[in-house]
Amino acid sequence: MFKHKSVVVDSLSTIKLFQFPDNLPCSVSLQPGPNDVGKKCAVEFEVKAFCGEDQDEKVDKQSSVRLTIRKIQFNPENTEVAPFADMTFEFLMSEKPLHVKLSLPKETFYHGEPVKANVEITNSSSRNIKDISLSVEQVTNVVLYSNDKYVKSVAKEETDDSVPSGTTLKKEYTLYPLLAYNKDRRGIALDGRLKHEDTNLASSSIVKQEVLKEVQGMLISYKVVLKMMASGELDDMVFEDFKRAYLKGVVYGDDDESPAEA
Repeated sequence: MFKHKSVVVDSLSTIKLFQFPDNLPCSVSLQPGPNDVGKKCAVEFEVKAFCGEDQDEKVDKQSSVRLTIRKIQFNPENTEVAPFADMTFEFLMSEKPLHVKLSLPKETFYHGEPVKANVEITNSSSRNIKDISLSVEQVTNVVLYSNDKYVKSVAKEETDDSVPSGTTLKKEYTLYPLLAYNKDRRGIALDGRLKHEDTNLASSSIVKQEVLKEVQGMLISYKVVLKMMASGELDDMVFEDFKRAYLKGVVYGDDDESPAEA
């Protein structure tokens, strides 16, 4: 699985250098619930060293040591891309449409960084728009053993903002997709955790074109969802996915309903 070479330091010690293949997935796990027992669903890596006569010898726990490691991948920030989506809604008995535009200032967000979403609504229709809400949804495709998909809201802002017929709204909303607000929620995808260290919400998966998705274990993406009530009808607009990179520029790995919402 790994390419490695040895560097002799002295007569008693040797340094082993390992190189990860490009097609290996990155460290990620699904957060268990407070009452869950047993092993969690995760992609994890560890380095194991043991003493023996040859490498085929059965490994004894008393003669081996293990060290958990975390695999990450680099994600350069693209400052030129400012994602946006716009949609026009037409209603019966209304001569003019409702136009909605949702945009983000950039494509890549780092852990701990708030997501600022700009909403522009031009309501030329005869309907009144109210109860505007935005959320950041984490989409996890588990391909370890099946094709399960989990959609979890990790940040949400519900407002009483309204856009009466014939008016417009331009406003910036701030969302905070943080693990601190999602503790103990079953099924939330997390970055690989090292012993005695806390972690973050899982970063977006970056899969090379030539790599099969099935070998990635879990595929993580995020999307911003804008919802609003239009005179008794609930209309939602789903914004395109955005990358969520790790602080300092590295990524771990980095309209279906959820099977179960914790």
